[in-house]
Amino acid sequence: MKIFTYWRSLATFRVRMALNLKGLAPEGIEVDLHAGAQLKPEFAAINPMRAIPVLIDDDGTTLHQSLPIMEYLDERYPDPPLMPADAAGRARVRALAQITVADSHPLVVPRVRSDLASRFGATPDQVNAWALHWMNAGLDAYEQTLARDKATGAFCHGDRIGLADVCLVSHAAGVRFFNGSIDKHPTVKRIVERCLADPRIANAHPLKQPGAPTSM
Repeated sequence: MKIFTYWRSLATFRVRMALNLKGLAPEGIEVDLHAGAQLKPEFAAINPMRAIPVLIDDDGTTLHQSLPIMEYLDERYPDPPLMPADAAGRARVRALAQITVADSHPLVVPRVRSDLASRFGATPDQVNAWALHWMNAGLDAYEQTLARDKATGAFCHGDRIGLADVCLVSHAAGVRFFNGSIDKHPTVKRIVERCLADPRIANAHPLKQPGAPTSM
C-alpha cells in the first residue's frame, strides 16, 4: 500500500489518522505542494485533479479524495470500524464529516489561496482572513451540532473515535494553521483534545511528519 502525502495537507492528515486507527502503515510518497509537485504531468497522470491524498492499495486500486479513501478503508479493513452500524448514525457522521470536507476545507486549499492572490491581488493577511472565516464557520457549525445532539458522546458520535472525529481534528489543525483558536468552542475542544491524547491520532499530526517545521 502507498499513500501520496505532504506534511501540511489536512486531507492527507485525515487519511493518516484513519490508517493509524486501522493499524495500517503504507509507504509514504511525498508530494511537495509548496514546490508545485502536484502540478507535474507525472502526478497529474495519477490524479487529474492534481491534489493529495492518493492511496494505492496492494491490489493496485487507486483512490483520490480523503472521504472516499476513508470509507474504502473502513469497508476493506472493517476492524475497528470508523462508521456506526445503523443507517441514521452513518448519515449523521457523514454530515459532520462534510462540514470540513465539503463546506470549509475546499475554500482554503493552496490553489484557492493562490488564486485569491494572483487573480484578485489579495494580500497575505487578506488570504489568511478569508481562510480563517470559512474555518471558523465550520467550527461554529460543529459546536452547535455536537452540543445539541444526544448522539454526541465522548467523541463526535458515541464513545469511540470514528470518521467524524478524524475530520474534526483535521479541521482544528486547519484553524490553527491560519492563526485561529478552538478555545471558544468547548465541545469541539473537549473532543479534539481527547482524540489527540490517542497516539494513533497524535502521531498522524502534520507537525510530526517528515519535513514539517517545529511549530505552525
